[in-house]
Amino acid sequence: AVGGALLFAHNEISGNGRPGTEVTVNIPQGSGVSVIAQKLKDAGVIRSAYLFRWYVGHKGAAGKLQYGDFTLQTGGYSYDGLIAELSTYAKADSVRLTFPEGTTAIAIARKMEEAGLCTAEEFLEEANTGDFSEYTFWQYVPDDAPDRFMKCEGYLFPETYEFLKGDTVHNYVATFYAQFDAQFTKEMYAALKKQGMTLPELVTLASFVQEEAGNSQDSNVAQVFRNRLAADSPYPRLQSNTSSYIQSDSDNNYLWNWVAPYYGGWDNIPENIVAAYDTYSCKGLPAGPISNPGIAAIKAALAPQPNEEAKDAYFFVTDLKGNYYYAHTLAEHNANCKTAAAVNKSLKN
Repeated sequence: AVGGALLFAHNEISGNGRPGTEVTVNIPQGSGVSVIAQKLKDAGVIRSAYLFRWYVGHKGAAGKLQYGDFTLQTGGYSYDGLIAELSTYAKADSVRLTFPEGTTAIAIARKMEEAGLCTAEEFLEEANTGDFSEYTFWQYVPDDAPDRFMKCEGYLFPETYEFLKGDTVHNYVATFYAQFDAQFTKEMYAALKKQGMTLPELVTLASFVQEEAGNSQDSNVAQVFRNRLAADSPYPRLQSNTSSYIQSDSDNNYLWNWVAPYYGGWDNIPENIVAAYDTYSCKGLPAGPISNPGIAAIKAALAPQPNEEAKDAYFFVTDLKGNYYYAHTLAEHNANCKTAAAVNKSLKN
């Protein structure tokens, strides 16, 4: 049996066999070796995805493999020859799109539609209900969360991508998820476990940091929110206007700007969704992220390094000049609000 297995491995790696029919194999951008190996096996180019993964790792060739449409043959390839083929960029019609940090899932879906890649509805359907269990993070995102708006929100990593025209919707979504998976390291998972925090909780917190800061104040804002989330906090609600009861286009309010239009108006939003995302009424974190945060906001939420002024603060307010004012008490916060209002008034005058 051992001899047979060794013979199979030798023949497979050496490509001892007759070339078969021509096939086109599509490798999505961001694909890891395991995904590439499985696609090659499914197309009949190789017989063992496991052996190919091992060989690529043994050769240290993972970083050389490209994405695109590759014209290959079923059988007859040595693994070295196959690696050489896959290391050459495959020309294909593509669309290059940039998604800024803090872009919502709906906005991402609309941009994909505007680029002619798929419809927004198709994108969101696949992102929320597709099977992406090949990615580590997916096992930590629960399916059963009745008060959550969208499962995909928070994990569609914001970045610049090049999408192949005519690719599948699954592969388009996988491009975002693969990048999120690559960004979230083993050390970050270990830090989460040590803190007793779940991945959805961290990404939700990071989305608020992204929306309230997304700049040099990330750690300070993250610390304020963490102070509010602490077990002995006198202010157990986030009270962030980025997801609240406020119905105003100018407030960057997730419920008003994104959830309400999705349901056809504010009055049509399910009551449980409003209750779960209004940070002025729900205690702790809302049911899910309110945008797709970048890695800086995620790292700040995981391990904030605040300045002294924000270390023990429970409040912050900003002015139109981009200044942040931190406070420990409501009285201090009200005073800061007056200061910020005075700055804003002077700018308008």
